[in-house]
Order: sequence, then C-alpha cells, then structure tokens
Amino acid sequence: MKEELVQLLCRKSFQYSTEPAFKLVSGQMSSFYVNCKPTTLSPRGMFLVGHLVFEAIADAGVQGVGGLTFGADPIAVATAFASELQGRPIQAFSIRKEKKDHGIARWIEGDLSAGAKVAVIDDVATTGGSTISAIERAREEGLDVVKAVILVDRQEGGVENIRRQVKDVSVIVTRDELVAVWKTLNG
Repeated sequence: MKEELVQLLCRKSFQYSTEPAFKLVSGQMSSFYVNCKPTTLSPRGMFLVGHLVFEAIADAGVQGVGGLTFGADPIAVATAFASELQGRPIQAFSIRKEKKDHGIARWIEGDLSAGAKVAVIDDVATTGGSTISAIERAREEGLDVVKAVILVDRQEGGVENIRRQVKDVSVIVTRDELVAVWKTLNG
C-alpha cells in the first residue's frame, strides 16, 4: 500500500524542481512542493492513507485521531473509517484554527472526552509548527496526546521538533522517497 501511495502522491500532490521554485508559508523558496489534498481527498488516496495511518496508530492505544483543520481532516476521517473496517473503531476529531466563540467555546470537534488518549496527525511537516499547535490545543482541551503521525515529512527538522512534544512520532512517507519515485516517473 505504501508504494502505491507514494506513486499517487507523486502524480497528484508533489512537484520537484532542481532550482528552488516554490514559495513556502515561511517565505523561503524550495525545490519541493507538497499539497496532499488532491491525494487525501481522492477515493483511492483515502483508502490508502486511512489504512496506513490506522496501521501506524493501531497499537498506540488511542481512542481518537485528528489534527488541525483542513489538512488533517480527510486523513482523520479515512483513518476512522479504516479502523471500523478492521473492527477496532477509533474516533476522528478536528482541531479548529480559531477557537469557537459561540455555544460551547472549544478548539475541538469530535466525540471525545477529556483524558482520552489520541494521535495527532498532519498531512505535511516542514518545521512542525502546525502539528505542535494541534498538540497544544488538544492538550488544552484535556486530551492525552500519546502519538503523532505525519503523512509526508519534508525532512527539514519538523519531525524532530514534534518529538520534543510527543515521543512517539511516525512518518508515512519522506521527501526522499517522493523525490526518488518522482524522478523515475518524470525522467
């Protein structure tokens, strides 16, 4: 499944240039561009991502899986669906970018109670900043973050930064794996 996911990411979500041609959120230029949404929102991508992320968290004893909206949402939903197919249901949740200011003011949407063990996920990690924000917000809501899973690690220090917050971090696909396959597909 992982090999198929790498191929799909290379076709739908990854771009590479020998010269830095892509502007990142930080303002820096990069030779790599990753937008996982075309993959994670496709039927086959959901299937592959859901099963691979479920496999990464299956033995962590978590009751929930989620992260910062919008990048983590399709991954969390696909993982929850895959968990039900495996007979080991795990709840999906979503963390808002801004705290809800009406009704019950909270960061998180989902069916989890304070104290629940959860895995925080993200589609791409560069510096790890958005994943760390998600971890902090989940903890602020009383969730016990015991694992983090990154779909694509850009290998720029993000995973190491995340490990300072959560010891158990899994990466599904690395930038190096994407580059290797991209080069074989694009000559």
